[in-house]
Parts: sequence; structure tokens; C-alpha cells
Amino acid sequence: MRILMLSDVYFPRVNGVSTAIQTYRQQLPSQGISSALLAPRYSAREWEPDVERLPAWTVPMDREDRIVRPGLFRQRAIRAAANCDLVHIQTPFSAHGAGIAAARRHGLPVVASYHTLFEEYLQHYAPFLPKSWLRALARRISRYQCNQLDAVIVPSAQMQERLLEYGVTAPLHILPTGIPLGRFAHGNRDRFRQHYQIEPDRPVALYVGRAAHEKNIDFLIDALQIALKSVPRLLLLIAGEGPALQRLQDHARHLGISESVRFVGYLDRTHELPDCYAAADQFVFASHTETQGLVLLEAMAAGLPVVALAKMGTCDILVEASGAIAPPAEREAFAAAMVQVATTPTLRHTMCEKGRAWATSWSDEALTARMAELYRQLSHRSPHAEIPWKAHSKARPA
Repeated sequence: MRILMLSDVYFPRVNGVSTAIQTYRQQLPSQGISSALLAPRYSAREWEPDVERLPAWTVPMDREDRIVRPGLFRQRAIRAAANCDLVHIQTPFSAHGAGIAAARRHGLPVVASYHTLFEEYLQHYAPFLPKSWLRALARRISRYQCNQLDAVIVPSAQMQERLLEYGVTAPLHILPTGIPLGRFAHGNRDRFRQHYQIEPDRPVALYVGRAAHEKNIDFLIDALQIALKSVPRLLLLIAGEGPALQRLQDHARHLGISESVRFVGYLDRTHELPDCYAAADQFVFASHTETQGLVLLEAMAAGLPVVALAKMGTCDILVEASGAIAPPAEREAFAAAMVQVATTPTLRHTMCEKGRAWATSWSDEALTARMAELYRQLSHRSPHAEIPWKAHSKARPA
């Protein structure tokens, strides 16, 4: 069986979508499934087996991202789908229209992963427009696109409920992305701390992810300011880059805690990131819009205690069995949790043990097997070729 994946983003652009695509493509061959991927070209140096890079423009006001001309994406997708059994759309921009066109042309089933809660993101990038108008637009587009599909893959129960509220009638399958557990279990704490000149005994709270407005990182910096009153040497390490980076640096400077906040940029996921997790003493996360929160599971797999807000997709992870602390969305409460973890070795040990055990149930092998089974089920259904796609009855996953 062969799958065609289409995405408007992929490595070297680092985010959850790129990580999810790479994770599944690495594990699917063990399930007897091969895959091809169409994605934007970022530079002339990118090469990966079965990945076709398409010429792309830089997105205005966002130099990290690229956009492929819709007509070109459709043309290449139709050609690539000729030898495939199913089309899997990963993003809702040029890739979505291309995936629908390719599936219709060849009579193939088509699915999409709903990775991003766009109604919560648009207001950060178009603040000059009314929030209510942007939310309504995002919901309308999401409903239209999802109802063109044979199935929609969502990473959490909260995202499933949100799409049902939108009026999505295509079958919704809760299927989070798994993580490669072994990669994060053997980081080198001393190597990372020596490289970044962090004292061996200094307590470190770590955030990993994009430095973007919707990630609510300024909340973490505010909480740190409060926590420093009890733990003066506490360091907040921010691993990631993005459009909010300069504003976050200015915010820390404005609060007078620049020496307690360190920005280390993007880290290589194979070597540098595992070392970074190992070098920290706790992981902190405050996003309200996360559809899953893979970094929470990575931190748990690395043996890090997690302090995070239980919002949207992170709710499925931040349960009692995970050992994590999920304080109220208040700076004082979050700071108190950070202090508690930083000053209580027995608590850190308990949280580490529970977190590691919880992360094993989210392995990439187990969750890829579920994805492969969904592919097989869909490929055995009668395809829809060259006809308007009808909406499916509302369905919830078992």
C-alpha cells in the first residue's frame, strides 16, 4: 500500500506538523506501507527519499514559512497520486486543494489531519480585524474543508468536540501522533550545561516550541518573575524561534529578569534536543491552543517533571496518571507549582517515574499501527471519483 501525503510545511521548518509527518513516514514501512510527500522547497540543499520539494514563495511577514502556487501543487499532486492508494492532507492551504483534486482525479479516498486550531491563531496575525469575524471565518473554512473528506484525523478529544461544534459531519478519528521514546531517554545533561555555561546545580525550567504569540510564553516569563522570589537562581530556558522572539526578549528585559531567561533557539532533534531535556529540572508549558502537545510527552519520556496548563489538546496528556501538575491559568498558581517542583526532590522523583510510564502508551510504533489500520479500512471503501463529495454522517471514534 502506498500513501501520498501533502503539506504546506515540512523540515527544515520546525513545528508539530513537520514532526508528525516525519514520525509517521519513519514508522509506516514497518506496517507494510510506503509514502510519498509533496512539500515546499526551502533551500537547494534539501533531499530526502520519496519527498518532492516544490518551488515556493516566502510568506509575507513570516519568513519561516513558504507557500506553493496552488495550480502547481495540484498539477504535481495529480501526477504523484497515480501510483498511490490514498491521499493524506496535512495542512489546509495549497496542499488541501491539491489533495482533493488528486483524489478526485484518481478515485482515491482522502483524509486530512487537523493539526491546528486556526480560530485561536488568526487574531495574533491579523489583529486589525475583529476577533469574532476571524473566528467565524476560520470555522466556516474548516467546516467546508473537513466535509470534503472521507475522514478527519484529530489529535485529541477536545479537538473532536470543537469540530463537531463547527458542524463537521465527516467521520472524526482521534489519533494523536506518537513519539520515539528512545530518542529522549539518553540525553547528556553535563554536555548541554557545559556548552551553554549553566552551573551544574542551577535549577532550570525548560520550554520547547515555537516562540510564537499563541504559545503564551509571556505567561511563563511572568510566572518566573514571581517564582524567583522563592528560588532566586531559577533559570527559564526557551528552546525555539519564531515571530514573537524579540517581543519575549524585550518583555524579560522590561521585568528586569533577563539574566534568568535564556533563549537558545532551535535545537537539532536528534542530539541537541535530548541533551536539552536532560539538562533541565522541570518542563513548563502554557499554551491555550495546543491541539496535542507532543513536547509534553517528549519531556515525560526524558524523565522531566511537567508543569503545564490543561487546555485543549493537552488535557488528554495532563491526567492524574501522567504525574504532571496542571495549575489554574493564573500566574501566581503556576509560579507556586514551579517553586514546589524546584524545591522538592521527592516530588520530582515521583513525577519523573509517573511521566516515563505514561509516555510509553504514546509510542510512535503503537500509534502508527493505528494509523495504518485506518488507511487500510479507508482504502477498501468505494472511492469517489470525479463527482462532488458528499458529507458523511456524524461519527465518533470508538
